[in-house]
Amino acid sequence: MLIDNLFIASLAATWLILFYHVVLTIGGYRHFVKTLTDNPDALLTEYPMITVLIPAHNEEMVIGRTIDAMVRLAYPKDRLEIIVVNDCSTDRTGAILAKKCEKHPQLKVVTLTPPHGAKGKSNALNHGLKASRGEYIVVYDADNTPERRAVLYLVNAIVPDEKLGAVVGKFRTRNKEVSLLTRFINVETLSFQWLLQAGRCHLFGITTIPGTNFIIRRSLLDRMGGWNVNALTEDTELTIRIYDYGYRIYWLPHAVTWEQEPETLKVWIKQRTRWAQGNMWIISHYLFNLFTLKDFRISADIIYFTFTYFVFFAAIIVSDTIFILGLLGFSNLTVTGPFGIIWLLAYVLFIAETYISLSLERGEGNLKNLALTALMYFTYSQLWIILVFRASYILLKRMFSKNTSLQWYKTERSAR
Repeated sequence: MLIDNLFIASLAATWLILFYHVVLTIGGYRHFVKTLTDNPDALLTEYPMITVLIPAHNEEMVIGRTIDAMVRLAYPKDRLEIIVVNDCSTDRTGAILAKKCEKHPQLKVVTLTPPHGAKGKSNALNHGLKASRGEYIVVYDADNTPERRAVLYLVNAIVPDEKLGAVVGKFRTRNKEVSLLTRFINVETLSFQWLLQAGRCHLFGITTIPGTNFIIRRSLLDRMGGWNVNALTEDTELTIRIYDYGYRIYWLPHAVTWEQEPETLKVWIKQRTRWAQGNMWIISHYLFNLFTLKDFRISADIIYFTFTYFVFFAAIIVSDTIFILGLLGFSNLTVTGPFGIIWLLAYVLFIAETYISLSLERGEGNLKNLALTALMYFTYSQLWIILVFRASYILLKRMFSKNTSLQWYKTERSAR
């Protein structure tokens, strides 16, 4: 029967993802062990000029604290340039930055106004790049407060290795105790970094730029023409081009920044819908050009993204639909097997993979996070279905309206 075949196919797709994540969990642990012997404080004989770029649009809630963190960075002051791109802000962002400039001579503000501004993060970064003097560019979001040695660690990692195009640090949730949502986000972000980032980096040499807390060679950015203004997730798109130019990216957990995550479901949905839209754009843009990419590893990673957003997503929808129809008495599976046990094993495996990745972070491998992970499977994780549907609808709407212009998708901040 068709329904039986669909059920078996969805089961196979789900377990394929789970087994892949088991492999990544092992890789993440091995990367953790490796970093225990790293010496991120190893000094260079000479430190290059670097520019910290911070794109900002209506960031009065957080920009002051962010600048305070930047000027405290443990990096030679005469080798450090901080540029904030104030992109068409209509709040007090400009006034706050003006006061900070009076105190800190290494701080520079690039102010964008229409028609040059309000065209998205990539556009703002490209304008900041034109005004910069650094041999290396470090990017932070406007809500980030990096630890004092974060940039130093990034520089120490990239300068000696000419094959590295970029080095990515770790980001932590500053407001994780605010609500159940922020606690879920904390679990998600740590699991993503220690499982997908660390695991892929160790096993396959693949790391995805997350959009903040990373350093990249200025010469490489110039060769690539800067950031792609058509990409919603400019970080993922930049990742693909870095590998296509023959460079690698490394994930360095020693370089840590703290950021503010969405505190309400409305803000979270808006942010994550943008991410889903951007990843779908990446898939549509690169999937049919896989054989033109020079690095097979990044081609394989695009296939993984495609599998996740289409095959795995379809598998979840099919299995949930069959389950609901079965409860209502509209369908009955004729295929037999220990499917209850198989589902329970999948649930246990999800908890184990997530909790192991959390345990690699000091203070996070506790019983509270174990309980959160168990609850997360039925609640937070299921919201991904809504996000994919919402992102697909918006993308189709844009496509049929032929609206290709990008605007800032502002994540609302809290003054907390």
